[in-house]
Formats: sequence, C-alpha cells, structure tokens
Amino acid sequence: MDLSVVIPCYNEEESLNELYKRVSAACKAAPIKTYEIILVNDGSHDQTFSLMQNLIALDSHIVAVNLSRNHGHQLALSAGLAEAKGDYIFVLDADLQDPPELLTPMLQRAKTGGIDVVYGQRAVRQGETWFKLFCAHLFYRTLSFLSETTIPENVGDFRLMSRRVLDKLLSMPEQQRFIRGMIAWIGFKQEAFLYERDPRFAGVTKYPFLKLISFAIDAISSFSIRPLRLAIPFAVLGAALAGVLGLGAMYSYFSGGNITGWTSLACIITFFSSLQLLCLALIGEYIGRTYIEVKRRPLFIVSEVLRGQDIVKPKAIEKPKTKPAPKSPAKAKSKV
Repeated sequence: MDLSVVIPCYNEEESLNELYKRVSAACKAAPIKTYEIILVNDGSHDQTFSLMQNLIALDSHIVAVNLSRNHGHQLALSAGLAEAKGDYIFVLDADLQDPPELLTPMLQRAKTGGIDVVYGQRAVRQGETWFKLFCAHLFYRTLSFLSETTIPENVGDFRLMSRRVLDKLLSMPEQQRFIRGMIAWIGFKQEAFLYERDPRFAGVTKYPFLKLISFAIDAISSFSIRPLRLAIPFAVLGAALAGVLGLGAMYSYFSGGNITGWTSLACIITFFSSLQLLCLALIGEYIGRTYIEVKRRPLFIVSEVLRGQDIVKPKAIEKPKTKPAPKSPAKAKSKV
C-alpha cells in the first residue's frame, strides 16, 4: 500500500460525503498507485457510521473502523493509525479545515527531500474567534516554555509521515496521548508546510473550551515535569519571606515595641497556603496519570473493522462456452 489516509470522525454526518469526495479526488490525483481511506467512527450518535457503510459499498478503498464508544480524538486517531498499511500516512480531521488537496505537494516534498514528517503549520486560521486564537497562542507559548521537547507553534495533527515514524509511534504505549508531541519527540527529519486553514465545512467544533483546557493539561503533563519543579522556587521564596518576618518580629519584641502587621501576615499565610494547595494539585495530577498508566488497559476497543476490498469485489468475467466442431463426413468411420 502506497498511502493510508486516516480520518477520525465524531458526529460528522453533515460533512462526510463532501469529505469523501475531496479526499478521494486528492488520492487519485496524487503520484501513487494504491491507497486506502481509513474512517474512524469515534462513537458517533448520528448517522456517521451508516454513511461510512454506504461509502464502503461504493468504493473498495474505504476502511471503516467502528469504536465501541467515544474514546476521544487522540485515541480515535490512534485506532486509525493502528490499521494503516501504507508506506506514507496522511492524517487530517473530518471538518475539512485542513485541505485534502495539499496531499500531492506534501507527498512530493517528502519524497524529494527524504523527509519523514511534513506537518501542516497554520499561517492563517479562518473562521476562528480572537479568543480562541489568543488561547491557542497562550497554549503553545506555555507548552514551549514547559516542555523539554520542541513542539512547533500553530501545528495540529494535520501531517504526512513515513512508515518508520508510524512504527515508532505505535510502539509508544502511553494512555494520555498528545500525538503531535509524540511525533515531535520521535525525531527524524521533519519539516513545516505553511498553509491557510479553512473554516469548518459544516457542524460545530467538537472541542469546546473545557475540552481544550483538558487537552492542554494532557499536553503539558505528557511532555514536561517542570510544573512539579515550580514548587522549588516557591519553597525558597516562602522560606526567605518567613525568615525576614521572623527577624522583624524578634527585633520588635526585644526592642520593647509592639508586634504589628497581623493583617499583612494573614495575607501572606493565605497566599502561600494557596501555593501549597496548587503544588499538591500538580503532584496529584502526575500521580493520577501514573495510576492510569500502570493499569495497562487497552488504549481503545474496536467494535468492528469493515474494509471495502472485502465487500466490493469485481465480478468474474465468464468465458463463453464453445461447442465442439462437428466431425467431417469424409472422416467419419463406417460402423460396418
């Protein structure tokens, strides 16, 4: 298989047919011979999987992976990647914000330059509010500061990667997955591909604000222990401040004056108590993730995998039966 296209889908009935048309046309126009389009149904509540079954009956290139429930975008993407058989793997979302037509130039850059990962970097993000753009900018800045792995800014899961990168990715067993960061950690030769991100074709975003916060926490805690180390400067600052306050209180006591400043002291105690609770929360977050990892549960549960090549089979062409030629009367033997 030359190419595998992996697309996680969750309640995408409004855009699935258009997605298929554009992705199929992009694959046919690309410099490849064989390809597969893997659609992962992440526990959708609408007609997404029914539409996938309809597409399978029409096109032998379609592979439908139906998960047992909603596992989330990153695990659904992992399920699709586990089924991919191609030498190159093209990953995009089902909302058509990332143009499938960029497959050919990304594939050409990967082959001519010997590049293992060509990742899409958003130069323009259309159809997004200033608040979401600000939060995205803040997230990438924070992640860049805290993470030991260099993760490019304005980069999602839209990318083309080689088979050896996928094999390394599939060998990484962690439960809390931040796939773009995991691919950056793997290394090899990676290069950005600038593009303009389109607005959603249909439907609404599947990442509301609270999910984005949870996703950011997963990303930061998966690639950095620096939040835990923030407790060290807080502890040093608190000890220094406590020492200064203690010396001031002793000086006031021995000099015969009254000890004042109880209001400011109460504020300081409250402030550092809050910092202690924050540090405990960070420790609890990492302990909780360790607990999840040691259980070693499967990343996802697949209900069924339907492959178009097993359903759409070409009809065998029957050769016309030829009747034996009649014997010539001259050659016929006498019965006498």
